[in-house]
Amino acid sequence: MKNQKIIINDLTLVAPDRNRKDIAKLKSAMERAESIYTPSRVQLYDLYHDIATIDGHLAGILQKRKDFVLNKSIQFVDKNKRKIDAFDSLIYSNKFNRLVELVIESKFWGVSGIEFVVGKEFDFEEVPRKHISMEKNMILKSQYDYSGISIDELPYVWTVGRKNDLGLLLKCSMYALYKRSGFGDFAQYVEIFGQPVRIIYYDAYDTKTKEDLRKILNESGGSLAMMIPKQAKFEMLDGKTSNGTGELQERLIKNCNAEMSIAILGNTETTTSSSSSGYAQSVEQSKQQLEITKSDIAFVQNTLNEKWFLNILKSYGFPVEGGSFEFEFEIDLDNLIKRVQIDTFVSGRVPIGDDYYYETYGVPKPDNYDELKARQEADRQAAIEAMRGNSRDDEPKEPDEPKGARKKLFDRLADFFARAPKNGASEDF
Repeated sequence: MKNQKIIINDLTLVAPDRNRKDIAKLKSAMERAESIYTPSRVQLYDLYHDIATIDGHLAGILQKRKDFVLNKSIQFVDKNKRKIDAFDSLIYSNKFNRLVELVIESKFWGVSGIEFVVGKEFDFEEVPRKHISMEKNMILKSQYDYSGISIDELPYVWTVGRKNDLGLLLKCSMYALYKRSGFGDFAQYVEIFGQPVRIIYYDAYDTKTKEDLRKILNESGGSLAMMIPKQAKFEMLDGKTSNGTGELQERLIKNCNAEMSIAILGNTETTTSSSSSGYAQSVEQSKQQLEITKSDIAFVQNTLNEKWFLNILKSYGFPVEGGSFEFEFEIDLDNLIKRVQIDTFVSGRVPIGDDYYYETYGVPKPDNYDELKARQEADRQAAIEAMRGNSRDDEPKEPDEPKGARKKLFDRLADFFARAPKNGASEDF
């Protein structure tokens, strides 16, 4: 381990190709990357690098999607879901933050490569993507090679990605190139028609006048100027009738931005607003973007919990046995209120376990749960018995009549029946 040979030190690196890119080169790069026998992503990754570093809108939405995950809190927990503080120094380091970023970027580029450096401190070097052949599972010493070192023979090299995945940037490449052409046309339109056009007519046979006029035009500014013989017919169609404000180029640029936003974020309204957008539409598209963020979080969490990476952390002295990385639960109050209403209704009909409430509402389960649960149940039973006792005491009771009152009533009844005739009632009675 002390004699580890860093593979990236043996690579022959080449600067990114910054030559002009167009749709024809994009198609050629795709064909090379999708080749069955000699696949190569070099041209495609040069194109990715060019558009991702120059196009401001594309760079912004890529960073926005990464930030949705990077800004979430992550922790390492044991099998009982209790946080292990020994990982705090790792999780809050810039190296670990960059590692998570590389995992997310594998969705954009199709692959990310990492080589861990043996030592006491957690450290790694990034493997250039153009030197990774996912199709052949190799690291190439030169980006133009077709064979190299098998990744299986490199115990400290970790590649994240799938074999035939060329990344989300492939979906954005065409729109980024069309957008670049649109900006070029827009700049040319402004250059030509943004200033008044100077047109001078001269006699085709008067060479001295022609030279004098040319000198005047050269010395009178840099706006568009034309010298036309009087004998020639000249007509300038500038397109101002249908595109007087450059709206045509602006619509092309906006449409290209919208398509790239949909490819990366799944929507457009969380980045830019349109004339037809409203609050309800923005809320609905925010929910769609939230689903993509949940998918990214699950992807990062599953990747970090791979056995291979946990073994790497173990080699740095971290206690990984039985533990795993987990993103901390974040409460959405609007959804939580709805969930409380649903759970209240359902719990009145069917029993629900306590673990469900701990997981749903993000409440930590205490270590002495059984003891507290037994005490809670005893208090509940005591409260029920107290309520039953109070209920019996509050029942209405018939008042006891005094003995004198009973006797008085008996005497009245006896007096009534004593005056009744013995041989039947008379007519006078």
